[in-house]
Amino acid sequence: MSLFKKFFKGIIHNRDPKEETVNVKEKPKPKYYGTVTPYPNFNASSDASILQSAIQSKKVDEDVIGAILAKRNNEQRQKIKAVYESSFGKNLVKSLTPVLRSHLEDVVLALLMPPAQFDAYLLRRATKGLGTDEDVLVEVLATRSYAEIQEIKKVFKQEYQKELEEVIKEETGGDFTTALLAMLNTKRDQNTAVDMELAKKDAKILFEAGEGIGKANVSTFINILTTRSGPQLSKTFQHYAAISDVTLPKALQMELKGDIEDCLIDIVKCAWNTPAFFAEKLNRAMKGHGTSDHTLIRILVSRSEVDLQKVVEEYRAMFERTLHEDILNDTKGHYQKVLLALCGPS
Repeated sequence: MSLFKKFFKGIIHNRDPKEETVNVKEKPKPKYYGTVTPYPNFNASSDASILQSAIQSKKVDEDVIGAILAKRNNEQRQKIKAVYESSFGKNLVKSLTPVLRSHLEDVVLALLMPPAQFDAYLLRRATKGLGTDEDVLVEVLATRSYAEIQEIKKVFKQEYQKELEEVIKEETGGDFTTALLAMLNTKRDQNTAVDMELAKKDAKILFEAGEGIGKANVSTFINILTTRSGPQLSKTFQHYAAISDVTLPKALQMELKGDIEDCLIDIVKCAWNTPAFFAEKLNRAMKGHGTSDHTLIRILVSRSEVDLQKVVEEYRAMFERTLHEDILNDTKGHYQKVLLALCGPS
């Protein structure tokens, strides 16, 4: 069975929205599905001192550095950075950069960035130099909230003295640019309630914009896919299947080509099941010869305080083995230990 069929033909389990909340002081609150939680009995001064000793020892203690940073949440890491600088008069990132190597350095430095800074860094790296990493652009913009994207735009301007919108216009073209800018600037509906009539109407519009005419009306796809909520789109996809002989993603494959095809299919996958979208990406990163370490680091760090528990579950459901097993087979050393720590218990 192809990955495409696995994604859309029922291997991914549906979740009851009621199971996604817990009551705190009699008010519903979203459940936490991150794998990294605040470290109990946290002491920023103690951690800063331990890191300083690990950096200064004759043989840099990479095990200690990785263990501390992977087991603190991002807020705690920011406090460690601040205390380290005030205690030792040095920037922690600049102190770690010369003593760490390769992928361990990459994952440690990623852990030390606040989320918006890390996302801005990912987007800059995806658009800098020869070629553009279209997959990363779509991944970040399709899976962050409107508020998060506004913060990313602000940090991007501060860090790189350029507007993110202008960089996207310079580095991409055509319908793909239109879709990226829509994700960048459109406030997607956050309502979890589903409007059944709108879902039926949208399904019909999407069918007529694609299969119903000679050439796909890409702007219609972009408009609907970038403005509706995930639950709303999921219901739209179900109605689409009822009026078409193929699923919407299959229709997109048939009607579109290139970057815009990949972009819209990824938006559909994210709306259908975001953790499964990331599980599929992680699997591809470790499949065949070679490993895409940038992908492993990007996803495990960025989702570790969002939904990595769900990603781990979906990975097992889709591929009938665990994410931990594949990381053990594809990575090694202290770098491997940090990745496994981010994944949580196996």
